Amino acid sequence: MPSDAALFDAGCRKCPRLAEFREDSARRYPGYYAAPVPAFGDADPSWLIIGLAPGMHGANRTGRPFTGDHAGIVLYGTLHAIGAASLPESLSRDDGLQLKGVRITNAVKCLPPENKPTPAEARACNGFLRAELAAYHRLRVLVALGRIAHDAILDATGTARSALRFVHAAEYRLADGRWLVDSYHCSRYNTQTRRLTTEMFHAVLARAQQLAA
Repeated sequence: MPSDAALFDAGCRKCPRLAEFREDSARRYPGYYAAPVPAFGDADPSWLIIGLAPGMHGANRTGRPFTGDHAGIVLYGTLHAIGAASLPESLSRDDGLQLKGVRITNAVKCLPPENKPTPAEARACNGFLRAELAAYHRLRVLVALGRIAHDAILDATGTARSALRFVHAAEYRLADGRWLVDSYHCSRYNTQTRRLTTEMFHAVLARAQQLAA
């Protein structure tokens, strides 16, 4: 079992650019969480949702993945609709929300400028995801929200990136027997352009929950 330090480091400074950027956000927005954001949800999940990184006014503000921004409204509303969340919206770390069977994490734990971590920053953070995958013994399904999350999962599982292409709603069986399910990220851009509709996202998460069961 990986140590707690392997799973998460609240004071991580592996990526100087990200550390400086999140600290600058704390100065600009007093009261923001402005630190690496830990995973949230079931302590021993059967499925895991992997996003990109904390958003400036979402997880970077609240300290919980996908909480306080548009993507979170879509994600937690969908999880509630399929019976995996006790509340339809995630408002803050102390709102009493509980997840059933599922946990949410990010490929990159710190807020990146313009929501774009560099490839080197994504690699530097990948050890935390590897440790998470090793720690969750019931875990059967990994849901990638976007290509960066998809690539992070491949790196964390020792799978060649060339072997599995990111495609919305794709399902891949990994070498360890777990499933990888892809989805477009539930960002405002994707939902407003209808690249990702509510129905499409619901179908992917419901399918992941079904595979996990």
